[in-house]
Amino acid sequence: MVIFKAVLQKFGNKGEKTGWTYIDIPEKIAQKLKPGCKKLFRVKGKIDEHYIKGIALTPMGDGDFILALNATVRKGIKKIEGAFVIVNIEEDTEELVPDGELLECLKDEPTAYDYFKKLPPSHQNWLSNWVKNARTQTTKTKRLAIIVTACVQKLYFAEMIKMYREEKKIIQ
Repeated sequence: MVIFKAVLQKFGNKGEKTGWTYIDIPEKIAQKLKPGCKKLFRVKGKIDEHYIKGIALTPMGDGDFILALNATVRKGIKKIEGAFVIVNIEEDTEELVPDGELLECLKDEPTAYDYFKKLPPSHQNWLSNWVKNARTQTTKTKRLAIIVTACVQKLYFAEMIKMYREEKKIIQ
């Protein structure tokens, strides 16, 4: 477990990271969490008194990482850019288990299932969470169909979302 004080930061115009709120994780701290690792890995613990788990540390080059904070975490800590937080984290080695309904649908299309299984665990997790976070059954069903179609076409998550947004514009 590593404990340190950090400042919440926010990216300006930085491509796909534009607008992200994050905590900078210097190489020295990252190496205490997972020695020798320069690739994305997940952590768990607390930011102030808000518990987190399964959140990825993203490499930023030169051994440094960032811990991006989604809306749920930001609401949990009740702080914004510039605020100080106490970070208490360790590597999260718990295996990610994809949504059961997603796996059932993918298994109906062997090509889609095979492609899904070849995706990096982080991409599988994104897709699974996208399904899990649907607020209605209608939305969940649409997302399942989109994922299966995207996996048959061998699209990555970003390509799938782009396809989804383009189709949404056509329907509206």
